[in-house]
Amino acid sequence: MELKVIEKIRTNNFNDELVMQKITDMWKNASTVLAGKNEVVYGLYHEYESNYRGDYTLCVAVEGKDKTKLVIPNDTRYEVFNVDTNDEKGVFNTWTKIWEKEEVGQLKRAYTYDFEKYYPDGGIEISIAIKE
Repeated sequence: MELKVIEKIRTNNFNDELVMQKITDMWKNASTVLAGKNEVVYGLYHEYESNYRGDYTLCVAVEGKDKTKLVIPNDTRYEVFNVDTNDEKGVFNTWTKIWEKEEVGQLKRAYTYDFEKYYPDGGIEISIAIKE
């Protein structure tokens, strides 16, 4: 899969006191580019320093080729989590479940490319790369 990067930040969920502001600003900037487009939008997590407690890069991207593209290998296996879109904290709550599942050994993450997939109809999935 080839993704065209719209916006990009580097942050940490636990050690960056500006994490929410950075993510909010990134999505706000990306929304001006994406306005009026009816396509799947990705929140792509990659370049992990270690695990979910370390630094990572987050991009807003869409499918397509561009000079700032990222190529995600097609042979990666994912565990997919559906987000409850009726809950305003649905994305955050789903990530919390993912971290909890990892902590108890029920999810063996590969820490390569993980992504949130935002569908035009409002549906959201989070795909987590898993170890073979």
